Amino acid sequence: MKIFDRRLTPARPDLAAKHLEGKVEATRFVAGEIRAVIAPQAPVRRTPTPDAPLDTETLMGERVTVYETTDEGWSWTQLANDNYVGWIPTHALGEVGPEPTHRVSALRTLVFPGPSIKLPPVVSLPFAARVAVTRTVGLFAVTAAGGHIPMRHLAPLASHESDFIEVAERFLGTPYLWGGKTNLGIDCSGLCQIALTACGIDCPRDSDLQQRALGRPFTPASDFSNLQRGDLVFWNGHIAFVRDPTTLLHANAFHMAVAFEPLVEAVSRIRAIEGAPTAVKRIWSDTPPWSRDTSVP
Repeated sequence: MKIFDRRLTPARPDLAAKHLEGKVEATRFVAGEIRAVIAPQAPVRRTPTPDAPLDTETLMGERVTVYETTDEGWSWTQLANDNYVGWIPTHALGEVGPEPTHRVSALRTLVFPGPSIKLPPVVSLPFAARVAVTRTVGLFAVTAAGGHIPMRHLAPLASHESDFIEVAERFLGTPYLWGGKTNLGIDCSGLCQIALTACGIDCPRDSDLQQRALGRPFTPASDFSNLQRGDLVFWNGHIAFVRDPTTLLHANAFHMAVAFEPLVEAVSRIRAIEGAPTAVKRIWSDTPPWSRDTSVP
């Protein structure tokens, strides 16, 4: 049978998704149930233990398909946004309610129990979390769950950012966290996914998947003479944004943070550890949106 990527395929020897019947071998197949992420953010782990590797995170308002729930409080799931498969704490999931209408556009926002910033906030939400807004009260959006969020920190779900480098720059100084996707901790591919998705660009989770799916090669991987803002540089297991022709922006374990780094220094440093860059790719086929003159209708 065909070999499937375990990260993207809900299949184990003992259990698999019903739609994979006949394509993979498993003892039993189940259709799964749709659930909503109700925690601000939740870990997606490789095995159902709190000390298992963190593969990625899922954010409030996202949908997942649950194929198994254990007595120990873990759910084996597949994320709807990027198809990633893993174990999520069951308490982070709930019934599917109203469809989200807005996303958090601030790096992090606070949810208040009423329309006053003087009230103790009940929770904080990360960038890209999704909420269902039912009405507004003054400067606050009221969610279906009754929370009050500053309207200034929200954007309609259908709206998009225009400059993914600017989005990524908001995370400068964020601690490096393998598998992280928020300003509490983020990794290189998580930063790429969060920034591109905010601009309406579909982006898989891991750097090897991103190298295959994103953009187009426009120069040999060893040629950095024609770089422009928004290009992507890939290594084995790493991705960085080109901020300008001489500077990279990336989450990395050397700085243990999201940081700017001179291109020449980064290439030399990473070459000694992971080898030479494997690809240089460009997202936009023409002039990037942030460079276009939109003053004339």
